[in-house]
Amino acid sequence: MVASPIPDGGLRLAIPRGNLFAETLDVLAMVGFDVAELRKNDRKLVFEVGPGRTIITTRPSDVPTYVEYGAADAGIVGKDVLMECRRNVYELLDLGFGKCRIVFATPADRDPEAEELRHLGSMRVATKYPRITREYFEGRGKQVEVIELRGSMELAPQVDLAEGIVDLTATGATLRENNLVERAEIAVCATRLIANRVSHKLKANLVDELARRLKEVVRG
Repeated sequence: MVASPIPDGGLRLAIPRGNLFAETLDVLAMVGFDVAELRKNDRKLVFEVGPGRTIITTRPSDVPTYVEYGAADAGIVGKDVLMECRRNVYELLDLGFGKCRIVFATPADRDPEAEELRHLGSMRVATKYPRITREYFEGRGKQVEVIELRGSMELAPQVDLAEGIVDLTATGATLRENNLVERAEIAVCATRLIANRVSHKLKANLVDELARRLKEVVRG
């Protein structure tokens, strides 16, 4: 479904480079944003996409920061990033795409409970989500040592850096390829539309209209 265009005005939108980029552009095109230059230019960071309308492209984890501090009026970002960053923004809409899960996984041939006992009640868990990981295990009354990594989490158990990992997965294929088994589902995540709290008041007509048109598109 293609919605009618967003009215022109002073609206700045932050969107993530990376895995969500192509789908985000597809959805924005459906609501009238001219994203042709964004599809062609992977070096430029700021794009004028209409009178008074700007798109900022940045790493996913930085999108909520730009929105919270008003460098962008609104943003599109994964729920996993929002859970980890905890920025002071309004979460307006579940856009539905980019769906994945945050899971706890360990090698198939290891019993995580036995590993805990071997380490006197403490287990090492590698992740790029330290806040989510700590809160999950604290909520279960379990003590873990969180090792923060930025690369491939699946490597950590293979070289005995950690007994398990907390990571994002869509199909589970990468886990299986590395002989890892999902032990628990921590959260189900999809892409969200967020807004700066001041912009949501001062530019309510533009922000709310963007949310309404996006909702028309993603929910058909």
